[in-house]
Amino acid sequence: MSIKWGILSTATIAKNAVIPGIKESEAGEVYAIASRSLENAKQTAEELVIPNAYGSYEALLADPEIEVVYVPLPNHLHKNWAIKAMQAGKHVLCEKPIALDAKEAEEMATVSEQTGKIIVEAFMYRYHPRYQMIQKVIESGEIGDIRGIHGTFTFNSAANKENVRFRKAWGGGSIYDIGVYPISAARMLLNEEPQAATVHALFSKEHDDVDMMASGILEFNHGVALTFDCGMWAAGRNQLEILGTKGRIEVPSAFVAHQDEKDHFQLHSQDGVKEITVPHVNQYALQADVIAESIRTGAPLPYPIHDAILNMRVVDACLESADKRQRIEIMEG
Repeated sequence: MSIKWGILSTATIAKNAVIPGIKESEAGEVYAIASRSLENAKQTAEELVIPNAYGSYEALLADPEIEVVYVPLPNHLHKNWAIKAMQAGKHVLCEKPIALDAKEAEEMATVSEQTGKIIVEAFMYRYHPRYQMIQKVIESGEIGDIRGIHGTFTFNSAANKENVRFRKAWGGGSIYDIGVYPISAARMLLNEEPQAATVHALFSKEHDDVDMMASGILEFNHGVALTFDCGMWAAGRNQLEILGTKGRIEVPSAFVAHQDEKDHFQLHSQDGVKEITVPHVNQYALQADVIAESIRTGAPLPYPIHDAILNMRVVDACLESADKRQRIEIMEG
């Protein structure tokens, strides 16, 4: 029996990626979509073959058939609508960043515990099997001890001044939008939390003073660091490099999966360069199936809400560092 999903808004990421992914999943069914405009909801439902459309988010949450809700709203709305969804008896997949800060994420975790409903941050790339394959290469010792990780994620959408990513009060900016990817990847691959962050950013008055470009360093144990840059006013890049004492791993398209040869990664070792072939899969579909398994069987989530709280603590430190232009230590917890 499939898990029935409700989609809270007609956001582009929902229409182009998450809804097709749920449809391709083994256990998911896109049952309903809501918009603040019933006409818009109906039009999107017709285009994407979704059986039910609602003219308000409240109406969708009131539907007893819906078991899990996807929240792709602007960042400043994540907390309130995720909490409303859980209190309405729905599990939640919330777009990243899960909240505006760690305190909000902690409030969401409290409601999750009170209601018994799971909430998951939508880092779809982590469900792609290539990251399990990369972990196995690291654990094999083939690249030696990790000395550093470098991640990039940039694109140029600066011309569209009305983009919600460029509204400061709404949680706009490149660190919130795409810096979270290399940050979460380093935490995942190193399986530890950074101790401090130093970030330099370009704040643009043309874009409501959000960080349109940011470059940073996160300090991990044993002198290991993540160096990263993220930007919404730069040429496109989407890469990850893991540097070891004996070799390195290059992931050319680290966070965006194409379901083709672009998803493969390269192992540079003492034996030369080898391309590691990965399966052509839909990482959004895999994400939906992991959530469905947890809902149906109670299986533990690979990335529970506590992971999202920890990630937001790092994001908080990065934003504070960029604002103050100084090194910020990250509180343990």
